[in-house]
Amino acid sequence: MKAENSVRLVDVWVGVRDPRQAKKVEHPLVELLVVAVCAVLSGADTFVAVEVWGKEKLDWLRKYLKLESGIPCHDTFGRVFAAIDPDEFGAAFLRWVGQVVPTLTNGEVVAIDGKTSRRSGKVGGTPLHLVSAFAAQAGLVLGQRATAAKSNEKTAIPELLATLALEGCIVTIDAMGTQPNIAQAIRDRGADYVLAVKDNQPTLAASIEDFVSAFEAAPGKTPHQFHEVVEKDHGRLEVRRCHVFGQLDCLHAPERWPDLKSFAMVTSERTIKGQTSVDRRFYVSSLLPDAQRMNDAVRRHWRVENSLHWCMDVVFGDDQMRARTDHAAQNFAVLRQFVLNLLRLAPVKRKGGLKVQRLIAATSDAFRAELLGLV
Repeated sequence: MKAENSVRLVDVWVGVRDPRQAKKVEHPLVELLVVAVCAVLSGADTFVAVEVWGKEKLDWLRKYLKLESGIPCHDTFGRVFAAIDPDEFGAAFLRWVGQVVPTLTNGEVVAIDGKTSRRSGKVGGTPLHLVSAFAAQAGLVLGQRATAAKSNEKTAIPELLATLALEGCIVTIDAMGTQPNIAQAIRDRGADYVLAVKDNQPTLAASIEDFVSAFEAAPGKTPHQFHEVVEKDHGRLEVRRCHVFGQLDCLHAPERWPDLKSFAMVTSERTIKGQTSVDRRFYVSSLLPDAQRMNDAVRRHWRVENSLHWCMDVVFGDDQMRARTDHAAQNFAVLRQFVLNLLRLAPVKRKGGLKVQRLIAATSDAFRAELLGLV
């Protein structure tokens, strides 16, 4: 993935309309959003923290913003984030990503997966569930879509795919997104798919299991490709074995899946502190049979758990966020993903993880300005 020069922060939010009555606006929308970005970059995880940080760093902020009325109170931040159109806010994020990361390298794995912000729902209500597209190699969020009330990822994924430039990429999705229309949407974007098969496609899964049982009974008689990877890390030993097959006529209704060319079995054997567990997963794909490529794509897909979902929870406190009014939770979640991308795109890498980077950004005006493209 190739990253271009940074875009001025005040230009990112062009196109996001101010939802307030013009005569009653005391703090311009762009300034309010820039303050929020700077605060979240520096460790603020709530609107109260954004206000406190902004007031402490008012002199520094005025080097780049007018802030004639000072820093808004946390209630103002909350009301504005709640009222901003989430489609416009998400579109601004997408435009920014398209400018700073204009092209994905051929074969890049884009993992699509959802995450629930557990404390964002009102009592008896549904918490925010955000489906994100994640460039696994670069560790960058490419876009996101919230699921509608009483809906699920099946409706959000096609909408998200329609916004992304994916030509030449490999899109990986867990079982919830294993639907023929989603596979077609991926092919329409010029990408290949690797889709997990579980109980959501019971007949297809059963046909793969029957084929695998026959294969394991006589492995030497069945054409296939095989690839194995052994990894050791922090006392954990994992062996991943991938078998890929091209016998599509053995599957149930293969014609339902556009440009289907292969299916696979990936077996992960993990040993931790002398305890061994085995996990087996099945996949269908538009890729030609290639065990090494398939094994790599499946492995990269799970980076979305550690490099996005885990970071949102542990580094940015996503599950602790209690913004529940209108669109506040969704817009603030997108803002956190914006900051995550900023940290990952840092022109000069510093030692330490994302928490350390936020700590440095909180204490170093020079580092913060560098990350924001102000120097």
